[in-house]
Amino acid sequence: MEYVKEAGEWYLRAYIDKPEGVDINDCVNVNHALSDALDEDDFIEEAYTLEVSSPGLGRQLKKDRHLQNSLGKDVELKLYKPRDGVKEFAGTLKSFTDSEVTVTINDKDETFIRKEISVIKLALDF
Repeated sequence: MEYVKEAGEWYLRAYIDKPEGVDINDCVNVNHALSDALDEDDFIEEAYTLEVSSPGLGRQLKKDRHLQNSLGKDVELKLYKPRDGVKEFAGTLKSFTDSEVTVTINDKDETFIRKEISVIKLALDF
């Protein structure tokens, strides 16, 4: 979930996922259920747009379960501060712990401190 203001408008976004993938009917069903519950409790004062979607192909890997499901897949990551003058890296997610993420880049394992990673997401391959 995220609640953000963009171009002067508020958006409440819910991202849903399931092992076999999400289709438009899943999004519609969750949208109706969420909308009804939110209208009933009415705890958000500002006007907002409710959006329900899948995280998409280039999804961010924010939780351990996201990382676990992405082991062996190609990822892109960005650091808050450059490492040897570079902030963006791409490779194959090899492993992770509570404090580190290891990515294989050009046949070499590179370990990154999780607190130093601003974004890690699945790489888009077209």
